[in-house]
Amino acid sequence: MTYDLLLYAHVIGACVLLGTGAGIAFFMVMSNRSRDPALIAHVSAIVVLADTVFTATAAVLQPVTGYLLVREVGWSLLEGWVLVSLCLYVVVGVFWLPVVWIQIRLRRMAEAAALASEPLPPAYHQLYRIWFACGFPAFFAVLAIVWLMLTKPELSL
Repeated sequence: MTYDLLLYAHVIGACVLLGTGAGIAFFMVMSNRSRDPALIAHVSAIVVLADTVFTATAAVLQPVTGYLLVREVGWSLLEGWVLVSLCLYVVVGVFWLPVVWIQIRLRRMAEAAALASEPLPPAYHQLYRIWFACGFPAFFAVLAIVWLMLTKPELSL
């Protein structure tokens, strides 16, 4: 029973991380395409909230439920697929943390432009490109982690 509950919580957490990440990226990209500072400010505010409520919560709980699962089953944290998953999780964090900061900055720049009835400043576009680029390694690392969790391949490290 404990294993089933832990596995359920861990899978739900993975779904939240993957789904929220994909949803946030989609809505940020679509609002950015409008070039409308008011729309971008509004969507960015929702994105920052979603990242705080959903992504951050799942990001904290994933390693906890993962560790408890490893302990429950009797695997070693040094088992190949587990170790690679942990390393990829660090990669996700390295790219996700700056993305959160960037989203907050993008929101503030869009709010300021909307209030002043001005177009988005060049700094916005430069920061948006960095945000966009950071999303790819984080997203593909999450996909790789999900694959590792599902397949548990024999990896000798």
